[in-house]
Amino acid sequence: MQQSNAIALVLSYVYVFAVLMGGELLGRFVFHGSTSFTRKFVHVGVGMWVVGTVLLFKSWQIAVIPPLTFIVINYISYRQDIFKAMESKDKRNLGTVYFPISFALIIALCWAKPAVVVAGLMPMTWGDALAAVFGERWGRHKYLVFGKEKSWEGSAAMFIASFLSVVLVLLAYSTAGMMALGVALIVAAVTTIVEALTPLGLDNLTVPIIAAALLWFLI
Repeated sequence: MQQSNAIALVLSYVYVFAVLMGGELLGRFVFHGSTSFTRKFVHVGVGMWVVGTVLLFKSWQIAVIPPLTFIVINYISYRQDIFKAMESKDKRNLGTVYFPISFALIIALCWAKPAVVVAGLMPMTWGDALAAVFGERWGRHKYLVFGKEKSWEGSAAMFIASFLSVVLVLLAYSTAGMMALGVALIVAAVTTIVEALTPLGLDNLTVPIIAAALLWFLI
């Protein structure tokens, strides 16, 4: 294993556990046991490690190790309620397990296009997180999809956050301005619909995988 990959592995675990510990401390001392915010803090923090992943790792075979590890760690936490800051009270929701699965799949399948790896995680990292925050706090206009209640405010936040995060990543990777805007618009629209239609945390699989697939063929 190259020394740079070994350092990247160490940094990956240090970073993710630091995010988890930060979420635990926020939940205990600031939000007094409420996980509404801490789950999103962990969600965004871990999702943003995709930037470090493409910058630090030299091969996808090593880069995929941390998310594969966290599939197991997160499942154990789901069963034993170890990291309370990231666990949902709804035990039907395996979102914390699905997210590292999609993270690993995108790394393995899209490594040749770093912009796709990073941008593919953005709708889930920022879009889904802000959709939940806005939906819970300001969601006044509800709609039902397969018996699941959503809000137009949450879906609007999902669309805007997905669009902005994807377009910023594409521009950072030197995608032409108009092309970046058009691709981000398509990705944001599709993933917003997918998020609304997907039940019980499965959007942690469907949203990033569909986003990455669209990006792969559009850029």
